[in-house]
Amino acid sequence: MSTEPLRVAVIIASVRKGRSGPTIANWFTGVAGRRGSLAVDLVDLADYDLPNSLTDQPDQELAAKLADIGGRLDRAEAFVVVTPEYNHSFPASLKALIDWHTTQWQAKPVGFVGYGGLAGGQRAIEHLRQIFAECHMVSVRDAVGFHSHWGLFDNEGNLIDPTHHESAAKSLLDGLEWWGTALRDKKAQQPYGS
Repeated sequence: MSTEPLRVAVIIASVRKGRSGPTIANWFTGVAGRRGSLAVDLVDLADYDLPNSLTDQPDQELAAKLADIGGRLDRAEAFVVVTPEYNHSFPASLKALIDWHTTQWQAKPVGFVGYGGLAGGQRAIEHLRQIFAECHMVSVRDAVGFHSHWGLFDNEGNLIDPTHHESAAKSLLDGLEWWGTALRDKKAQQPYGS
C-alpha cells in the first residue's frame, strides 16, 4: 500500500474565449490542494489545441503535443473534469482529448465539476459517464454542479458563498481518493487487463 499522494489531473475542458472553466478549476484545485493526500496537476486543453479528427500519422507538432499531454494523463492516477454544458453536452475539445488517448484512462477514477445554465453541467456529465465507462474508468457518483454560475464568484475568483460547493467537492474528492488509492494498490499487485 503506497503512502504517496494520489496524482490527480484536473482537466479544463472548454477552450472558448471568455470561458469560466479556469475560474472554477482554480477554485476546485484550491479545495483539492488542502488535502495533503493529493498532488494536483491542472491541465488546460486551451494549451494544446488538439484536432477533432484522428489521423494515423500526426505531424511533428501534433506528435509533440500528444506526447506532452499523453504523459500527463499517463502519470495521473485519477481525474477530475471541469466541463461546461454546451447544447446539452460537453465540448468537442474534451472529446478530442478522450479519442486521442486510450491506455492513459484505463483503471482510473474520474470525477466531474460541471457548470452552465440551470442544469449546472449535469447533462454534460451524464454523457461523459457513458464515454468514460467505455474507456475502462470508474466514474465517481458525486459531482459538483454550478447552476447559473456567473454571479457565484467574486472578482478574485473566490466563491461568494462556498458552503454548498465545498461540501459537494468534499464528497467528490472522498470518492475519488477512495477509488484512486484502491485501484492504484490493485494495479501494483496485478496490472490491469492481465
